[in-house]
Amino acid sequence: MRQELEASFDAFAVAAMPRLRQLAFAWSRDWHRADDLVQDTFERVYAAWPRVRRDEHPFAYARTTMLRHLISEQRRPWRRRETTGLHLGLHADEDPPDPQTPTAEATSLNLDLLTAIAALPARQRAVVLLRYVEDLTVSEVADTLNISEGTVKSQAHHARTALQAHLGPGYRDDYGDHHRGGPEPRVSPARPSGECTKTGGQS
Repeated sequence: MRQELEASFDAFAVAAMPRLRQLAFAWSRDWHRADDLVQDTFERVYAAWPRVRRDEHPFAYARTTMLRHLISEQRRPWRRRETTGLHLGLHADEDPPDPQTPTAEATSLNLDLLTAIAALPARQRAVVLLRYVEDLTVSEVADTLNISEGTVKSQAHHARTALQAHLGPGYRDDYGDHHRGGPEPRVSPARPSGECTKTGGQS
């Protein structure tokens, strides 16, 4: 039974890793940090795997686990000071290439946009990533973050305003102004193809 559980978890981890890793990178703008986030998420999921594997959407569980943990972590004063300094100190030419993707263009999120997203407050950042990277509905984002649909819409509006200020007028042209009835903004989902390193659970 245990061997079967571990085999099923390994299969899940291999399939989920690229997408989770890109989501973690979009949050942190650091591949090493992204790897740590994914590993931490897998450990949390593995601890609940006998229950999670029976669910129809184990990836959604892993994604929710990661983002809720990140939001909670971001509320800690010491963590806010650390990450704020990190985000403000990053520049596009300082990002090392991702060792597990062929090129930096593997994701359609350009570095300027990633920098702007990384500077958003934690909940706004989570809403942006779920809504426009993971392409979830307002209702699905609300369920994932355990907030109301009205809060999702409000947080998305504030995030778009902040991104507009950071990126300039071109952002409105590229992504629209959905809260005023314009076209829905879209960021290409960060779902690279290719082989990834197998990650198993811990006994």
